[in-house]
Amino acid sequence: MLNLCVIAFAYFVLRYSPATSASSHTVSDTLAVPTLSKRGSRGEEVRKIQQKLKDLGLYRIAVDGIYGAKTEEAVRAFQRQKGLSVDGIAGPNTLKALGLSSGGNESATSQSDYQLLARIISAEARGESYTGQVAVGAVVLNRVAHPSFPDTLAGVVYQPGAFSAINDGQINQPIADSCYQAAQDALNGWDPSGGAIYYYNPDKTSNKWIRSRPVIKRIGNHLFCS
Repeated sequence: MLNLCVIAFAYFVLRYSPATSASSHTVSDTLAVPTLSKRGSRGEEVRKIQQKLKDLGLYRIAVDGIYGAKTEEAVRAFQRQKGLSVDGIAGPNTLKALGLSSGGNESATSQSDYQLLARIISAEARGESYTGQVAVGAVVLNRVAHPSFPDTLAGVVYQPGAFSAINDGQINQPIADSCYQAAQDALNGWDPSGGAIYYYNPDKTSNKWIRSRPVIKRIGNHLFCS
C-alpha cells in the first residue's frame, strides 16, 4: 500500500510541477490585476462612476451601470478637466481623481508587477496606438519567458541598457490610463508583437546591432524583432 502511495505521489509531482528547463520562465498564471472600466463594461463600479460624473454635471442620463458612449464621453470630459490622459477609460488615475478605489484582491507582488508593466509601457509607448502599447508590454513579458533575459518582470525592466526610458527619466512620469489597460491585455495573453523580444524606433537609433535583428512587424513607430 505504501509503495502505491509513493508511486501516486511521484506521478503527481511529475505531472503538475513546472518544467525546470531554462525556457520555462513565465509570469505567474495567477497574476491578478484590477478590473478597469471601459466601453462595454457593466456593473456596480460603472454605476459609481456614472453617479460621480452626474454629480459633476458631466453625465446627464440615467445611471444604469452600462459603460456606453455617453459614459465614455463624460469620462473623457472629466479627464480633460483634470489634465489626465484623455482615452475614455476609467483606469486607476481616473478612478482616483473621481474619489473611487481601483482596488481588487490582488497580492502586493502581483500589483507591483502590474504597476511596473503599465509604467514601462507608458514610458516607452505613451504616444503609440493602443495596439502598439500592448505590443511593448508583450515584449517585456516575452523577455521574462526567454532564457536570455532575467526571469522576473522587474529584472527585465531594470536590466542595464534595456530601455531608454530608465535612463531619460520617462519611467518616472505619470502613467497614462490606457497603459494600465494595455498591461492588463498583455498579461491576459494578447501579443500583437508576434512573439518579439526586441523593438526599436528606426528614426531614433543608429545602433547597428539592433538594426540587424530580424523584423517581425511594424506597429506605429516601432519595429518589433526576434
